[in-house]
Amino acid sequence: MIFKRVGEGRPYPAHGYVQRQWAAIAPQQIRLDQLVTTKRTLDLEQLLEEDSTFYGDLFAHVIGWRGEYYLEDGLHRALRAALQQRQTMHARVLELK
Repeated sequence: MIFKRVGEGRPYPAHGYVQRQWAAIAPQQIRLDQLVTTKRTLDLEQLLEEDSTFYGDLFAHVIGWRGEYYLEDGLHRALRAALQQRQTMHARVLELK
């Protein structure tokens, strides 16, 4: 299995972070098998686009909450990493209390 679990929705509280605040968090490596997705579906066209990361953050956004890591943004990046047979990816991790 690529991910720890496939989820739907965000079970953690709203954090209100905007792009500028995310950019202040240093990226770190995280294992794909530690991640719980917050989406069950992905637009295949978005996954295959060469410039899919051009307009957004270069790194996925992950929320750490109650001992779990939720992949909030960057599902297409995580799947690309898995297709390249990588077990980790770089992400910005926000720990919520």
